[in-house]
Amino acid sequence: MTVISLTGVHRTHGAGDATVHALRGVDFSVPPGELVAVMGPSGSGKSTLLNLAGGLDSPTRGTVEVEGVVLGGLSRRALARLRRRSIGYVFQDFNLIPSLTAAENVALPLELDGMSVRKARGTAVESLSEVGIEDLADRFPDDMSGGQQQRVAIARAVVGRRRLILADEPTGALDSQTGEAVLKLLRSRCDNGAAGVLVTHDARHAGWADRVIFLRDGSIVDASAPLPDADSLLEAGR
Repeated sequence: MTVISLTGVHRTHGAGDATVHALRGVDFSVPPGELVAVMGPSGSGKSTLLNLAGGLDSPTRGTVEVEGVVLGGLSRRALARLRRRSIGYVFQDFNLIPSLTAAENVALPLELDGMSVRKARGTAVESLSEVGIEDLADRFPDDMSGGQQQRVAIARAVVGRRRLILADEPTGALDSQTGEAVLKLLRSRCDNGAAGVLVTHDARHAGWADRVIFLRDGSIVDASAPLPDADSLLEAGR
């Protein structure tokens, strides 16, 4: 069974002359153990695809399933519970809660799902350690650099036993060495049975994936295994 599946998915915004077709009939699925990179020009529908896969938005037509559960058939409470337990999301703008420390931000979904505060903090610190900032566990987001905040967001996305990890340009605020470490962590999670979707503009980052899909104007125009060099990878998406 696939972890995430989009079938005949359309997403439109607006009406009449102002209608924007963000996605057009997309069929897309990722099984356990696979990391898929999504590439394409700005406005091609990459972030929309992630939002639908994560249950943050609903398709205009078509279905989105996570581990066989149709998201459109869930109540708001059930959808929130599924996101807490099964889906990790790395947002471009981090989405950290400024009044919570790094450890509290990472632990929050675990606590909301019933884990004790003490156990959730221990698990959160372990996750922060995986991205190299366990020493910042008690620091607030406003006291961190952008790169440090991004690593907290990544730690939150991979904490616990997330079955689906969605990452929207997760290395954007990181130096090259830290970015490579983060991609290695995502790769490791997928090798251990999670499904991953990575939106990136960088062909080198897409090289960590098992498969690359290319979006243009809301449609998948090509899909391939990682290509041997960046120029070839970018050329395939044109």
